[in-house]
Amino acid sequence: MTLDPLNPPMVRPAPSAGGASERLSLGVAARLSRYLQVLTQAKKMGKETISSQELSDYTHVNSTQIRRDLSGFGKFGKRGVGYNVESLVSQIRKILRTAGQHNIALFGAGHLGRAIAGSDIFADHGFRVVAIFDVDPDKVGLVVGAQRVRHLDDLHAVVEEEDVVVGVLAVPTADAQGLADDLVAAGVKIIFNYSEALLDVPPEVAVHTSSPAVDLLYALYFHLT
Repeated sequence: MTLDPLNPPMVRPAPSAGGASERLSLGVAARLSRYLQVLTQAKKMGKETISSQELSDYTHVNSTQIRRDLSGFGKFGKRGVGYNVESLVSQIRKILRTAGQHNIALFGAGHLGRAIAGSDIFADHGFRVVAIFDVDPDKVGLVVGAQRVRHLDDLHAVVEEEDVVVGVLAVPTADAQGLADDLVAAGVKIIFNYSEALLDVPPEVAVHTSSPAVDLLYALYFHLT
């Protein structure tokens, strides 16, 4: 299943304090994820509080919309003070059901793969790279980040042993579909795709494709309008 904003799936968060369970639209889940990204960075910078206007400045989401999104899950902020950063990070992670640790496998030990492995981008949000794979014999065996690069032959065993929930593809477009097929066969249900390939997967497998060019077009649109 490729995530399509024109036909959004529903995301079920963890039960609220009252015990009820709500469904989030893809739009709300996407905005909460953007808030979480900003809040996580603010926390690393030592910032204790943040206003809805500051969140708006960093996310380009209207401050009224931000307050509406957050008020639907309880009272997180105080007028004139703003939101407590640490508390809001914890609450949004609970809403998005991302509290805790999730294991991911990274495919590709080239320039992009090395950049991902050496970054805190996943670790900051509870994702741990537990394995890196490549088929290039010159790369297999090298240490990248905190992991020794494995050959693709080890994929099925690693997915089972490490309880891998997400596969991240940092590979050439021509190689992406074959790797996606291998991940599906191994039982992985979420694929994060950095290639330009349009992946064909079963409906129960979620694919998110990240393209810097598309992100730039998105930013350009808001700049011009």
